[in-house]
Amino acid sequence: MISGRARELIKQFLDKARSLNNDVELIKILKTNTYRIGIANVLVRVASDLGGRFFFGLNYISAEEINNLENSFIAFICGDIQQVIFLPTSILVDHLPEISHDRNGEYKINFTRDLKLVHGRGNHLDCHEFVNNWEVLNKSRFIKSSPVDPVESIHTVIQGRLLEIGNLRGYYTYCPDKSKTFNRKKLEELATLTKCPELQYTDYELLRKIDALWFRKTNGDFYPECAFEVEFTTGVWSGFGRLTTLREFKTRLYIVTHDAAKFATVRNTLAVNHGRYDLLLPDQISLLYQLEQRLLKLRQEINL
Repeated sequence: MISGRARELIKQFLDKARSLNNDVELIKILKTNTYRIGIANVLVRVASDLGGRFFFGLNYISAEEINNLENSFIAFICGDIQQVIFLPTSILVDHLPEISHDRNGEYKINFTRDLKLVHGRGNHLDCHEFVNNWEVLNKSRFIKSSPVDPVESIHTVIQGRLLEIGNLRGYYTYCPDKSKTFNRKKLEELATLTKCPELQYTDYELLRKIDALWFRKTNGDFYPECAFEVEFTTGVWSGFGRLTTLREFKTRLYIVTHDAAKFATVRNTLAVNHGRYDLLLPDQISLLYQLEQRLLKLRQEINL
């Protein structure tokens, strides 16, 4: 629950951003306080003042989502609007393995009183070049020339997570968007199939455009176990349309969307097979992805 003081500091931060002739817009697809400020995407966090240090909690899932946005930063407000660290997310994510976290993936981000990032025992990263440096949001060193829409980026994040989950479960995975990147890897590197298998009784042009597919292999043939369409902006109709090509299989069919009402409306208009489609919320994918990774790590640790 965000405190009144934190809300006031975020308001002051956004007011200053606007005063510097920046367009400011909340990125509604994310639940965090993330804003498009000019050509940058910025997660705004406010510190708890522990006396000796400034403390921020940051879940890995949130850090990963922000890091997959183009031109992304985390603005750490250290107790006062005059002490803001505009840290590029790529720098923070590179140091996360050295920062302690709990079992839920909540990282304990600490800055010293002289605004240095604590990473590991006795290790401090000098952040002075980023302190109150509003201009860094537009510097070519950290900014790409052609920003990608945050909605498109999160669409790719969901696809990447679905591929990772499928791989962990031992499925053969496929995704049509080969050149898009998730966690600095192209989706074609995450998918285990470079070409979508051709299946009898399907429209191959529709099949190969489905956002993510999990296959199992039986007697040398691929069988579609699960199919996922991620729909944030197209009203879910197109997703249902592509998934219908698998109607002759017992494939589990999923629409991933925030809009549960629209999903229900479209599903109820289907004359047949409407019960075959299931809704998945993006947050459910994120939680499952996190738990699957934790389970893998535990299995590795106990060798079981």
